[in-house]
Amino acid sequence: MTTTDTTDLPFNATGFYRLLADKKLMGCRSHSSGVLYLPPRPYCPVSGAADLRWEPLSGRGTLTAFTVIKVPPSHMVAVGYGRDRPYACGVVALDEGPSISAQLFGFDVDDPASIAIGTAVRAVFFERDVDGESRTLLGFEPVAE
Repeated sequence: MTTTDTTDLPFNATGFYRLLADKKLMGCRSHSSGVLYLPPRPYCPVSGAADLRWEPLSGRGTLTAFTVIKVPPSHMVAVGYGRDRPYACGVVALDEGPSISAQLFGFDVDDPASIAIGTAVRAVFFERDVDGESRTLLGFEPVAE
């Protein structure tokens, strides 16, 4: 694993994915408003300022919404998902405040009623081919009790 210097890292998807490649989940905080954003953005919508800094996130949070997908988009069909192999995506409210959506792992997608809103989850990083190259992506799994 390499260490990404955040000094000149842009506050956008490019910067976010570079950090994910290092298995780091980071948001950006506005110095003027104090608001923490995830995904990152180039300026603070509250203050209008571009006074942002990267801030590490714990990767822990709570599942606030989810869906089980049985008819996936083509990029998910390409990695093996479909009617006979559904997957779940969810929205996670991180302990630090922001929410983010990601694929869910470790849940019984064949029994969606067993997936509970309010479940404590933690970030997991996984590799997937995206447009012909390997990319590190973010997912979440239940925290073992």
